[in-house]
Amino acid sequence: MGPDPSWMFDFAGTVLPIFFVVMIGIVALSAGRGLLAWSRNNRMPVLTVPARIVSRRSEIRQNSTEEGSAARTTMIYYLTFEFENGERAEFKVSGSEYGISAERDQGWLTYQGTRYRGFKREPHFSVAGQR
Repeated sequence: MGPDPSWMFDFAGTVLPIFFVVMIGIVALSAGRGLLAWSRNNRMPVLTVPARIVSRRSEIRQNSTEEGSAARTTMIYYLTFEFENGERAEFKVSGSEYGISAERDQGWLTYQGTRYRGFKREPHFSVAGQR
């Protein structure tokens, strides 16, 4: 006689349903957190405040679907702003916005919750070289 074949039914009847429930729970939790953040941002007022850029950073994310296939690389850009009261906030921005921004730029930051809306720079002139 061979091994008892009933273990397969125990596995399919017990472990697989638990696995699927856990996976569905993880997906639902992730979607719920994203929806909650979106909803919270929509309830917040749109604010325009004086601020200056104190830091810039970029992040490289690389996604590969299968071994041997081409990896997809994504660049994500962030700017950190400092408000007049000394508080700081970091926002994800587009590559073009990141490219035209420099540390110590001053202007008016528009944001809604954690959602970046824009930054209007105030022109400033260098005094280096003037005597």
